[in-house]
Amino acid sequence: MTAGAITLALDAMGGDAAPRMVVAGADRALDDHPDVRFRLFGDGAILEPLLKGYPRLRARSELRHTDEVVADDAKPTTALRQARASSMRLAVDAVRQHEADAAVSAGNTGALMAMAKVLLRTLPGIDRPAIASVMPAAKRPVVILDLGANAECDATNLVQFALMGSVFARTVLGVEEPSVALLNIGTEALKGDDVVQQAANRLRAGELPIRFEGFVEGTGLMAGSVDVVVTDGFTGNVALKVAEGTARLIIDRFRDTLADSWAAKLGVLLARRSLGRLKAKLDPQRYNGAMFLGLGGVVVKSHGSADASGFANAINVAVDLVNGSANGRIGEELAQYAQPVSEAAS
Repeated sequence: MTAGAITLALDAMGGDAAPRMVVAGADRALDDHPDVRFRLFGDGAILEPLLKGYPRLRARSELRHTDEVVADDAKPTTALRQARASSMRLAVDAVRQHEADAAVSAGNTGALMAMAKVLLRTLPGIDRPAIASVMPAAKRPVVILDLGANAECDATNLVQFALMGSVFARTVLGVEEPSVALLNIGTEALKGDDVVQQAANRLRAGELPIRFEGFVEGTGLMAGSVDVVVTDGFTGNVALKVAEGTARLIIDRFRDTLADSWAAKLGVLLARRSLGRLKAKLDPQRYNGAMFLGLGGVVVKSHGSADASGFANAINVAVDLVNGSANGRIGEELAQYAQPVSEAAS
């Protein structure tokens, strides 16, 4: 990409409510980032009429037509072989071709990861990319990874995730010396399976620039007791969705309780602003947008169930990553320490 305004490649057909959600979300994102330009990949016959309702976005966008879409239930290997002209693949390829600074998609996570890994390659010394996101917690925001890219991991994968997460927290969140912990069934040193124990032993050895704090339980994750929490993709994805489901349950039950009586409704009116702030803090859409760490380019994954507001937040994440040169800074630091990680495994 040449110097100037950021250009984002959007998979306009990915997501439960696409493409309307993608178009509306991109327009909302222009409120915060009016100089961003978009390349929208998707069915022109559907997108063109939608864009007419958003003249500001239309003026900042280039439409690239394709009527091929990756199905939500498509296997990653199948999508990789057969969906070469899909909106998802073309968006990722735009990053590879330096036609876009980052790609954003709410489509099939496995397919997106497979395409991104093949097209953008992994950074030197990294075996597998990981999905990382920032979650709200009681004390401070927490970076958690992996959130679903790797259902099964070995100790080397977890150590690499710890390094990537630490660099991410330092470069993106500005945490000078991030604390890192492994998610486990207990905080005691002997808890956990062999993979977690082996990873912990390597991290305790102190050969990497990681402030390792040991283990953290699920309750510690939401307490924000550390800056970075590392786990395999299966556990991380379950933890993320439990947290999101809990947040929605609290909001729904709270709303139902406040509607029980006239006194409760009066209380709502008196505390309307405070309740609005509480709802905003708990809303999962506010924290939508996860980065694929360890790749040679910026790819942001939005929740498939995101609404326009959530997708706009995913776009905001992509813009922040590009503006902060996060991927380049992560790559530079990883280059210094990735080799010791690999050597520890041999």
